[in-house]
Amino acid sequence: MAEPVQEELAALAAIFCGPREWEVLSRSEKDGTVFRIYTKAEGLTDADIPLELVFHLPVNYPLCLPGISVNSERLTRGQCVTVKEKLLKQAEKLLPEPMVHELVLWIQQNLRHVLNQPETGSSSEKCTFSGSMAVDDGLWVTLLHLDHMRARTKYIRTVEKWASDLRLTGRLMFLGVPGSSENLQSRCGLKWKEMQREND
Repeated sequence: MAEPVQEELAALAAIFCGPREWEVLSRSEKDGTVFRIYTKAEGLTDADIPLELVFHLPVNYPLCLPGISVNSERLTRGQCVTVKEKLLKQAEKLLPEPMVHELVLWIQQNLRHVLNQPETGSSSEKCTFSGSMAVDDGLWVTLLHLDHMRARTKYIRTVEKWASDLRLTGRLMFLGVPGSSENLQSRCGLKWKEMQREND
């Protein structure tokens, strides 16, 4: 990692030193550094809007643009995309100097004006993609295996909420024993009662 980048990371860690304001997510010689900054900026109604900004500094940064992800529970997905695009446009003007702190200051001062512009995203859903880097926009496949299911409807609702919160699309499939889990439970219960009777 280049010395200016190390200095920038040390400065950012010192500036964003409050609880949960700064978190390094990954660091490698091959892929660069990914970190998250939590900050606030004034929105359209003068209220502070919490922002989660994830920056990916590739190995050749600051000669190239950083990867940026913007998330907030108070902004729509389209607004998050607009903020990200404006940050990247601003970053182009700052090449080839370390720029993350200037970008954070810029969005803190200009969020209200950015939100006044029309959204470039296609959705008005809340942007609540918390706890993830969201740096790579490629295709991901995830398999969730539930070992034991008591209330199928409740599990379906929970998985659908997770998918919505994480902005995932896909298919929910039930594999294994035919019939519902309730039928399986009642069959197991009957078998257990029969075994108890035989042992009495």
